Amino acid sequence: MLVKQLLSMKSDTAKPWIDSATIVTITPETTLGEAATLLAEKRIGAVVVSGDGRRPEGILSERDIVRQLGKHGTDVLSQPISGVMTRGVQTCTTGEDALTILERMTAGRFRHMPVVDDDGMMLGVISIGDAVSGRLKELAAEKEALTGMIMGS
Repeated sequence: MLVKQLLSMKSDTAKPWIDSATIVTITPETTLGEAATLLAEKRIGAVVVSGDGRRPEGILSERDIVRQLGKHGTDVLSQPISGVMTRGVQTCTTGEDALTILERMTAGRFRHMPVVDDDGMMLGVISIGDAVSGRLKELAAEKEALTGMIMGS
């Protein structure tokens, strides 16, 4: 299964409060407190950091916020996310294999990846849950095909 297919599956099963074509982004100047509020309101686990809303500059997850709170207390909530976000955000393209993306996420211990075009413009975001769901659907289809062959259908 390709990343393009994962994105199209998201449009079928998207959270009703989020338009599947919308990529939720925040600017690097946004405070950790504002980012936490956004994540809670949208019921998402991470948000792409982008100054222009089109090119990913970083990513901020719930874990990033919790780690900062644990280290520095609530005063950190007034700090800009630019000092906390993951800057080396990994991206993928629509033509990449979903299993490869799942392996990259697992090896890198991250759960969200922006999908970009050849010019680096964001097309969407996939999560490790999207990749797992796609893989499970792929395995179910393979099982059905093999069962059909064995049963002579």
